[in-house]
Amino acid sequence: MKLIVLVLLNLSLVWTFVLLLRKPNLISYSQAGKLWLTWLAVGIITLMDEFTSIFYVPAEAHRFIGLSAIVFIALTSILMRFMSTRFTEIAEILEHNGLIGGGVYSFSYLVLGPMISFVAVSSIMVDYTLTACLSAVSAVLNASSFFPHVAQANTLVIVLVLAILWAIAGLNIIGIKENARFTFLVFALAAFVILNLVASGLVELNGAALQNIKQSGIDSLKSLQTGSLLHDYGNFISHLAFCILAYSGIESVIQTAGLVRSWRDSHKAYLFLACTVGLVTPIVAALALSAPLDFAAHEGDLITHYATVLNGTFFGIMVAGLASITLMMAVNTAFVASSELLERVAHRYGFHWLIATNRRNSLYRIHILNATFFSIIVMITSGSQEVLADMYAIGLVASFCINLGSLLIYRYFTGTKEVVPYYTSRLGTLILWIILVGCFIFLAIDKPHGTALWGSVTTFVLVAGWFLAKRRAPEIVQIGQSDNEMEMMLSFAESSTDDIHVIFRRPREEALEEPKENEAYITFFTPRQGIPPKMAKNHYRFPLSRGSLYQRILLLLKLLQYELPEKTITVHFGWPMSSWMDRLAIGVMVFNLMKLPKKFSQFNFQIDYFGRRAVSNG
Repeated sequence: MKLIVLVLLNLSLVWTFVLLLRKPNLISYSQAGKLWLTWLAVGIITLMDEFTSIFYVPAEAHRFIGLSAIVFIALTSILMRFMSTRFTEIAEILEHNGLIGGGVYSFSYLVLGPMISFVAVSSIMVDYTLTACLSAVSAVLNASSFFPHVAQANTLVIVLVLAILWAIAGLNIIGIKENARFTFLVFALAAFVILNLVASGLVELNGAALQNIKQSGIDSLKSLQTGSLLHDYGNFISHLAFCILAYSGIESVIQTAGLVRSWRDSHKAYLFLACTVGLVTPIVAALALSAPLDFAAHEGDLITHYATVLNGTFFGIMVAGLASITLMMAVNTAFVASSELLERVAHRYGFHWLIATNRRNSLYRIHILNATFFSIIVMITSGSQEVLADMYAIGLVASFCINLGSLLIYRYFTGTKEVVPYYTSRLGTLILWIILVGCFIFLAIDKPHGTALWGSVTTFVLVAGWFLAKRRAPEIVQIGQSDNEMEMMLSFAESSTDDIHVIFRRPREEALEEPKENEAYITFFTPRQGIPPKMAKNHYRFPLSRGSLYQRILLLLKLLQYELPEKTITVHFGWPMSSWMDRLAIGVMVFNLMKLPKKFSQFNFQIDYFGRRAVSNG
């Protein structure tokens, strides 16, 4: 029975990959003089990072929470699928604002400003650093699982780990096109091996294994029914935190969004991940953890040992080889994504020497710096997988929290009017954020090594970032292009009429129609988003760099009151046209605006809406 199933499966896989390889532009294509990756290529690069967790997370999770790991690895997969919809939304928002790639850094910079964005940089760099180091160490240990004397020689392990790091650096220096093609070949190999493992496990699933899966559900429910709501929530958070590394790397799609043409490609990549690693990881974990294995004796090579039990030593060696190769590809993902991140930072602050490319359009200087830094971390930790794993999750969860927190703030202030094609439930985003903040707090307490590394790197980056933002911030240029309030006062003072109108407009509103000389159109803009175009001579753009929007409006009205006491001033605000949820979100702002007539009793205030004229068809 198993032989027939495996033969049919492998024939189907051969047919599928033959069809895929016959398609033109499967991995990359050139358009408008630039090389772009397809959604499949970006999805595979990220999959190589997520897929590696199959080889170490089930055993690690089982060590802490027992059979409940079967249920919670599946729950974490569902949580990550919801998370990917928020990442898709972030990719669309970034594209809408002209910020392509950069992931958590670009988005936190857009919403929260340069200082918090440096926290995001440090968090995600901690994650990428430990991804590269831990994956390289795990690759060596998995490859040597059948050669115990290699694993026992620590110096040899470190040498092999450093060789992997610099080999992957060389692969990236060669160029991203060759990188993506090689990754696709590894993906094809992984599909054959892991699907054969899944099929074999399902065929040999017996009553005892099914009973263990059932017991996993019972244990999971029992941990959430202690009689104390706070204790139940604590157990839920801690169990998720132990399993969240199973899906590390999910943010790499938006981190490398600059390699694809549109956020829609990122959306397709996330759907691809949901249908592949999102299903395979919990299935493999359930099959291995429900099998009658000695988990204590095989924490480091659980999946390899399970494969050997299923189909013999040769198949076990194939799985061990696959583990090593995919773990090396996770190192590759760390190089690709971190180079995109550092490129965004260097470009924003004018370090153009760092982002110079070679003839193959590779950021070779960044790759060399990354390989050097990763090597230093490996030598400091003596290549200890235990120490590296202990430090791993904190930066990942911190970046998740910053991303979702930024999304909540962005949606609170802008609503859903600006980004129509794709948006998600804000209530769902809030629930996800609360869960992840809980995971972060738990990991910060439970993993002191990771907290110390994250805290030290964050402190260093914040101090360096403060000096950078003060001297080289691009906002300085944007503020320098803004208008001056006194120009507006002088224009009004020279006006022949005593009746003047001050009209407040949001950035990116429609063009002005025949503005009059006694009108002034005011736009407060965030320097991080760039200065909006000047629509007319009497359109004034003022930076919103310090203080709230209400405070800036208040200061401007006080200036009008002082400089033009003899004029009749009418102040106009636009009518809110978003959904009731968005109007509820801006309720604080509206409440403040309602106080203005009492503060400026000599002014006229209007909230305007001009209906569209009916157009006859003739």
